[in-house]
Amino acid sequence: MSLDETLLQRLAERRQKNLYRELKTLDRAPGPRAQLDGRQLLVFSSNDYLGLASRAEVIAAQQAGAKLGAGATASHLVNGHLDIHRRLQGRIADATGREAALVFSSGYLANIGTICAVLGRPDNIVSDKLNHASLIDGARLSGANSLRFAHSDLDSLQRQLQSAVARGGKILVAVDGVYSMDGDRAPLVEIAALCREFNAWLMVDEAHGFGVMGSESQPFAGSCAQAGLTQDEAPIVMGTLGKAAGNAGAFVAGSRALIDYLVQFARPYIYTTGMPPAVAAGALAAIELMRDEPQLQWRLQKNITYFRQGATALGLPLEDTTSPIQPVLLGCERTVMAVADKLQACGVLVGAIRPPTVPVGTARLRITLSAAHQRADLDELLTALHQILPAAEVLGR
Repeated sequence: MSLDETLLQRLAERRQKNLYRELKTLDRAPGPRAQLDGRQLLVFSSNDYLGLASRAEVIAAQQAGAKLGAGATASHLVNGHLDIHRRLQGRIADATGREAALVFSSGYLANIGTICAVLGRPDNIVSDKLNHASLIDGARLSGANSLRFAHSDLDSLQRQLQSAVARGGKILVAVDGVYSMDGDRAPLVEIAALCREFNAWLMVDEAHGFGVMGSESQPFAGSCAQAGLTQDEAPIVMGTLGKAAGNAGAFVAGSRALIDYLVQFARPYIYTTGMPPAVAAGALAAIELMRDEPQLQWRLQKNITYFRQGATALGLPLEDTTSPIQPVLLGCERTVMAVADKLQACGVLVGAIRPPTVPVGTARLRITLSAAHQRADLDELLTALHQILPAAEVLGR
């Protein structure tokens, strides 16, 4: 078979299994509402948790940053590291309570680059089975002995740590702070205690925690801060700037030694053109808004509470999570696509998540909430779900 014949066969198989993905082309980055195919839709599929992607201050900062250059023109180590990057890294370090931080072009590159830099074939990586794809791929590419434990199962983690100790070599435990498809939080306090017991390093992916949660002293640093973990207890923290911060790119925060080491050994950092200065300027402005407007977090939490109360009153099948990610498991791929299409017909855009992004049999609606949503928006979503889901549940059986 030719290349095209092989690829077309695999694409046909994916369509037959109701797993084929199609791009949705919007006219602009969505706020609470967006234009799709000439229709205005209410958006509950965005990771813009604080509504900062459309804030005038952030856009103005990006426009001002573009005056520094349309692009960084080279990798950070050649001539692509600008003062705006240095300022952004300092602000991230302060926000996360770490000694230093390093910006990457994406969270995917940050995770792969960090794991591959700190581990090699003699070492071990112990990962939650529901980790983000970037952590999974980092474990594979590092060449380290890869061990996986049942989702947030501390007994399973302990057994894998025992296996890693018996094998020898360094041990890295990698988890999501907030899981992107389920919205639940890792038991970080207990995981950190096991890491201390087995002399393992803890790496936490804060993609969906940064900006959304934190502690009194680091109010938007993420789930590590909320759990009270210090730099010694969670020495590697990754966060993205394209979700709650509303921009693009990512960072790794930790000790000065870690950041200096990554500059020398993280290949996706060394061999990638630097973050555009406009993006760095926008991210810096977004972090300053997080600091200056704590009401953004309060509004988000109120929206989460309101949605969950309304959904519970309607008897909708929710998962046990208080994060902005509110999945509704339907199980069947065909059913979840049918429900998403019906919601879109009602003017509501919700993500339909299917394997291989989630395990087989756990297809779901992935509803994401934002501080930018109004009560009327949430009521419209709840009404649409109440009208559509009962029939969908019958269809799924």
